[in-house]
Amino acid sequence: MSSRPAPAPEDLAITQAAEGAASWFSELGETAAPAGEPRATSMRWWKSPSEPVSEPVRGLRLEGAPYARMYRAFLAARAALGVLLIMGVITSALFSRSLNPQILTVAIGYASLALLWWWWPSQRLDKLAAEMRLSTRQALATIGVDLGSFAVLSFLDSGFNINTAALMALPVLMTAVLMPRFLALAAAAAATLILLTGAIIEGALRDSIASLTPAGLTGFGLFAVALLVSELSSRLAREQRSARGSMELARQQAQLNRLVIEEMPEGVLAVDRHGRVRTANPSARKLLSAHGLTPPAPFQLRGVPAWEPLVKAIEQAFTQPRRLDDSRELQITFDDHTRRVLRMRLKFTRGRDIPNQDDVCVVFLEDLRTVQARVRQDKLAAMGRMSAGIAHEIRNPLAAIAQANALLAEDAINAPQQRLTTMVADNVERLKRIVDDILAVAPGARAQAPAIDLERLLRAVVDEWLKLHPVPANASLLALNISGLPPRELGTPARVYFEPEHFRRVLVNLMDNALRHGSSQPGAIRVEAQLMILQDHPPQALVSVFSDGLVIEGQIERSLFEPFFSTRSRGTGLGLYICRELCERYGASIDFRAHPPTQRHRNEFYIVMPLADFAGTAPP
Repeated sequence: MSSRPAPAPEDLAITQAAEGAASWFSELGETAAPAGEPRATSMRWWKSPSEPVSEPVRGLRLEGAPYARMYRAFLAARAALGVLLIMGVITSALFSRSLNPQILTVAIGYASLALLWWWWPSQRLDKLAAEMRLSTRQALATIGVDLGSFAVLSFLDSGFNINTAALMALPVLMTAVLMPRFLALAAAAAATLILLTGAIIEGALRDSIASLTPAGLTGFGLFAVALLVSELSSRLAREQRSARGSMELARQQAQLNRLVIEEMPEGVLAVDRHGRVRTANPSARKLLSAHGLTPPAPFQLRGVPAWEPLVKAIEQAFTQPRRLDDSRELQITFDDHTRRVLRMRLKFTRGRDIPNQDDVCVVFLEDLRTVQARVRQDKLAAMGRMSAGIAHEIRNPLAAIAQANALLAEDAINAPQQRLTTMVADNVERLKRIVDDILAVAPGARAQAPAIDLERLLRAVVDEWLKLHPVPANASLLALNISGLPPRELGTPARVYFEPEHFRRVLVNLMDNALRHGSSQPGAIRVEAQLMILQDHPPQALVSVFSDGLVIEGQIERSLFEPFFSTRSRGTGLGLYICRELCERYGASIDFRAHPPTQRHRNEFYIVMPLADFAGTAPP
């Protein structure tokens, strides 16, 4: 932000005085930006004390479209008054059969100046709202010309056929609305002096002072009009500032609410009685789609088979009586037979007891697995810290047991002794792996992850895994498909932020699970990698591990990533849990989905990782 010097006390006093005496239209509108600075698009209703204020004698700064419209309206009124004045002089001459050429000349001159000023392009274009200032030229061309012309008419028309007192109301009104109060009073004083001077001249000619009283009363009325209109303008200005301040606060609050809703991990939908989604945040659009995001709102829920449970639940909520707990669970099955269980909560903008077609139902959606994971996370937070401490304490005794067992194995002669030492060594190694798994997900400082070449690392990990799991000749247990990644000859390989050893551990764990629960036939495992281009999201890399085993269903699917959950008697239940923790550490995500029976590989574990070229900075 650019710094400005603090205002002097006298400048502050002038600013406060000008704000107190300013008229309505001089306090509204946009402030013109200084030269060389971009102009703000929002309307400003305040004045900074550090901004320069024009001297009142040179004219008050007038800004905004309201001033431009009112100023042009006064110019049009002056032009119409000039035309009517000419018509009145000519009509009066026709009835009295006498014409004062001087009065006609003044009327034509005034009408010509008023029409010219109203027609002049610089006074009619909308660009007046950009930098409004009633300059000396504008004041003389309007109020000055009016007062001078009406004064000449008053002095020339000795018979008072022209009511110059009524004509004086126009410049007084124009000054009271468009200029400060003291200038409005000055215009009223000038008009009063003109009327009194004309009355004195008439009294001298007629040897009578009877005309002074009407002139004085008219002048008093002009002062009252100037004060009243100026006060009304000031009050309107204060009300307008208050209204615009409230509008600005409402606009800021609306932007804040929109930002909060957009960033919420919970899905939010605003649905009317007809099933039309008026608003949907990215989380809701992601939950309603099997892959990626649904189109932005507005869109229709009805007509999509996968959303039928959601539509029925909303329709029931509109028709059924109010319940204390409007939360429920529903399952969505997409076209590719993937399922998603959602927890839904409903809120209404108006009471359902009063029929109203404009009622809106606000739907909050959460993936049930996310809810369960959050509950588990709260329960496991303390246990994780305790487990990390225990793991550290177990390492030292394990090392001592391993060393003692190695010494015993050297002296083991017969087969039973060797078998016992082997059992001890195997179980020590198993305990070491458990300790390492617990420490791998323990909280602590993390080094910055490097940007790895995804294709190269995939090939290396798959080759190493195949060497450890040989198959008969002319058979391939695992198929690798990386056609979805950019070709290497283009020179732009897909790079993701991930620790190579951790990525190898995650991928090997998924391939081991696929082998353990698959058919072990050629092509039983398939590993694929591709880029995903989603709307409103940067490109991401998707790595999937497919297996042809029995599909994972029910409670097992919901508990896949829970710690210490295993379907094997000797399994630790930490494999998939560690995979998820490692993925989240680098801004990635891992999940499971089942495919329809028509496909061979029904089980798919997939990892979604942001590309390094689009992710900005590496995750901590």
